[in-house]
Amino acid sequence: MAIRQNIDLALETGIGVGGLPQMAYEAGLASVGTALERLREDARNKTLALLSLPAETADLDAIDREAARLREGATDVVLLGTGGSSLGGQTLAQLANYNLPGLGRFAEGPRVHFMDNLDPATFGALLGKLPLETTRFVAISKSGGTGETLMQTIAVLSALDAAGLRGRAAELVSGLSEPVKPNGRNALRALLEPEGVRFLEHHTLVGGRYSVLTNVGLLPAAILGLDIRAIRAGAAASLAPVLDGSEVADVPAAVGAALNVAGALEGRGIHVMMAYADKLERLTRWWVQLWAESIGKDGRGSQPVAAIGPVDQHSQLQLYLAGPNDKLFTVITTNTAGTGPVMDAALAERAGEPGFAGRTIGDLVAAQGRATADTLAKNRRPVRRIEVPVLSERAIGELMMHLMLETILAGYAIGVDPFDQPAVEEGKILAKEYLAASAGRA
Repeated sequence: MAIRQNIDLALETGIGVGGLPQMAYEAGLASVGTALERLREDARNKTLALLSLPAETADLDAIDREAARLREGATDVVLLGTGGSSLGGQTLAQLANYNLPGLGRFAEGPRVHFMDNLDPATFGALLGKLPLETTRFVAISKSGGTGETLMQTIAVLSALDAAGLRGRAAELVSGLSEPVKPNGRNALRALLEPEGVRFLEHHTLVGGRYSVLTNVGLLPAAILGLDIRAIRAGAAASLAPVLDGSEVADVPAAVGAALNVAGALEGRGIHVMMAYADKLERLTRWWVQLWAESIGKDGRGSQPVAAIGPVDQHSQLQLYLAGPNDKLFTVITTNTAGTGPVMDAALAERAGEPGFAGRTIGDLVAAQGRATADTLAKNRRPVRRIEVPVLSERAIGELMMHLMLETILAGYAIGVDPFDQPAVEEGKILAKEYLAASAGRA
């Protein structure tokens, strides 16, 4: 069943003063309509590789084979990579209970570790605790020049060397990076290929934060036993109204983009995404990078904020309801009603909550998600609702593709390039200069 988006509670026509004016939404829809035509031209001319991925199947068997190879005899699989090279994979992995509170510790099969943040204490301790002889490492960097990934990979080779396992590097380590460009250099390949390490090819035309539908995201999913074909099928469902010529108001991703453009026109400079499912926690983090890195340019864009319900009702909702009315909200819910442990009537009575009797934890979470959206609306805070009836591989593929398309359309509509990140590159260069300077003083 397809995901459902509803923007009624975001508009002035739905919630009154405080909602986005119809005129602002229509202006947003008009600018996104032009952007949609540009996106369709990208599809016709095959100039945007992301749009071809949902229908692609030729690479899936190779991903499955590599996943099976990495799983065989492994107690642990460690994925090295940061930002877009990791967050998409983590989002998919949560469907298989990766990093879920409590439950993640009971995951079957090899334990999967995404080491996406470079912290010396954490990474050093991990290398000290892992059974290296039964651990597989996958180093992921599109360019091959990501400093964090290179340092992690060097540390892994050194740890294997210290454990007398350096001769097995070709078995224990894999790489995922784009081919070496003519007259260019790929540092990750230069580091690992002399060890006999095999590489999967990173799609050369799909950047990190958009790479979840490539082997970057699908390889971890396959390692965890997820249906990677269903993920792509879900993405295809989200893409279909873009490709089939539907009117802009009938393309869900275009409607979402128009809402964001209208929010910007009305001074709503912060966009909060609150998802009511532990398995969507990484989705909100992935979306933060996707939106911030794609849209935040030339003095434009809005600040994305990740939240998870119900817990962030307690930590953030007071501000959202009674603080500055400068935000646009997206509340994502799943069909939890009737699921989870059932409340014993006698115990509910003892707790002073007789209304809990016979109800499930899922009933309360469903009520809370609905109540949060309605409470925001009653307090004149514009809120979009996205319902995911069944949280599955197909659904997550559809939702992630929706958010990628929405981001691209919003970027096109406000006149920024949604695919580059010049400010980030500046920081990377400066960090390496500082590192080199400190080494010279040592």
